[in-house]
Amino acid sequence: MKTVIVCGGFGTRIRDVADDIPKPMIPIGGLPILWHIMKYYASFNHKDFVLCLGYKGHSIKNFFLNYESSTRDFTIQLGNQNIDFHNTSEESDWSVTLANTGLNTMTGGRVRNIKKYIGDDDMFMLTYGDGVSDINIDELVKFHKSHGKTVTISGVRPPGRFGELEKTDEGLIKGFNEKPQASGGLINGGFFVCNKNVFDFLDGDDSLVFEQEPMRRLVESSEMMVYEHQGFWQPMDTYREYSLLNKLYDQGNAPWVSWK
Repeated sequence: MKTVIVCGGFGTRIRDVADDIPKPMIPIGGLPILWHIMKYYASFNHKDFVLCLGYKGHSIKNFFLNYESSTRDFTIQLGNQNIDFHNTSEESDWSVTLANTGLNTMTGGRVRNIKKYIGDDDMFMLTYGDGVSDINIDELVKFHKSHGKTVTISGVRPPGRFGELEKTDEGLIKGFNEKPQASGGLINGGFFVCNKNVFDFLDGDDSLVFEQEPMRRLVESSEMMVYEHQGFWQPMDTYREYSLLNKLYDQGNAPWVSWK
C-alpha cells in the first residue's frame, strides 16, 4: 500500500523559521519533518511513498537525490566519479516517487494528480507533510478495512483552529466545519486511509481543496469515517511549534520516534 504525502504548499505561516526551503524540509533534529513522517510510516513497514511536490519541490528532490551520499560513508575516485559506499542505509528499501503536482495546486488537485502512481492498489494512505503523531498505523488500516467506506480520517484533539468533525457513535462522519473559531471536539489530523474510488470525488481543476467540496461530498454520501486518536499529534505551522518539536526530539521525548 502506497503512502501519499502532500508537501507542496507555500507554508506562509512558518516563514519566520525558513523561507528558502518548503515547510516539509524544515528540520527536526537535523532531518526534515518530512523524513520523520516517512520514517514513522516505515516503522510499520509502509515504505512505498508518493510525494506531491509544489513550492520549491526541487529542494525535496535534491534531498533524495543526494540521500545516499549524505547518510553513508563512501570513497570517491576523483576523475571518473566512481563511488564505493562502505555501509548501508536503513532506508535502502524505501521507494520514493517525487511527483510535480503544480506550484499553485491545492490539496485536492495534488492528490488527483498522482492517481497514476497508485497503480492497481485498491487503497492508499494519505497525510500532510507538516505533522507528526504516534498514531497506530496498523490499527488505523485495520479500522478502515472493517467499515468499507471510501475514506478514514484520523480525528485528534489539539486546540481548535482546524476543521472540526461531527460524527455518530459508530464513527460515521456527519459534518465537517473547516477551521472553526473554537473547537471542543475532534479535528482533522490527516493520516487518512482512502479507497481508490476517492478519485471519483476529486473532479475539477487544480484549485480543488480536498478539505472542502470533496470532504463535504464524502460526508453527504456517508462515505467517510473517523478513527479517533487520543494520543500525540502535532503540526508544525509556527515557530513555537517548530521549537516544541525540536525540544521534544532533543530531550529524547519525541512520541513519534518509534524506530530507535
